[in-house]
Amino acid sequence: MNIKRIVEAILFAANKPMTIKQIQDVFPELEQPNTLDIQEAIEAISQDYLDRPIGLQKLASGYRFQVREGLGYWLSRIFDEKPPRYSRALLETLAIIAYRQPVTRGEIEDIRGVSVSSSIIQTLLEREWVRVIAHKEVPGRPALYGTTKQFLDYFNISSLAELPTLQELVDTNFSLDSQQPLVQENSERQQIISAEAQQSPPDPAESGQNPN
Repeated sequence: MNIKRIVEAILFAANKPMTIKQIQDVFPELEQPNTLDIQEAIEAISQDYLDRPIGLQKLASGYRFQVREGLGYWLSRIFDEKPPRYSRALLETLAIIAYRQPVTRGEIEDIRGVSVSSSIIQTLLEREWVRVIAHKEVPGRPALYGTTKQFLDYFNISSLAELPTLQELVDTNFSLDSQQPLVQENSERQQIISAEAQQSPPDPAESGQNPN
């Protein structure tokens, strides 16, 4: 049994990121390789794809094949549907949650200086980018929001520690390139961290929060 070839096929055919345990479970029970063998196969596959337009990326939810950055413009020509565009208010709200979690709706409004529309919170919940992780022990017990693995996956990072610090953002000018819809995730990520930088957030590494 060629474990590497089978693992590569599994990852290629999967419609979602796969963890090592999920890959292991695809094998028949009596033929399952151990997790170390699967990890070694994944590392070998990653090396094979280093110089290819498709790479194996580790995300919060597992491993998946994806097209390299910079090729989105060309691939966009084969897709009719354009990716969704999000308002600045939504991206600012998401940025505050990402950098300051856990955070209540009222705290988000205090930071932004304006009210947060219920539709914005609902959109973030429906997209599964944020979730209610607890309720604050104050009158009314407002919901505390935090990010999810789906948020990390969408923005192509494996943990909150990969979000840039404020110092790294201060002199950076971020913009949304509407001509590259297939790299929309990267552009939206830039908008999120740029929006939060304008709110003068703390370093995410200082929050000690885990979105998972």
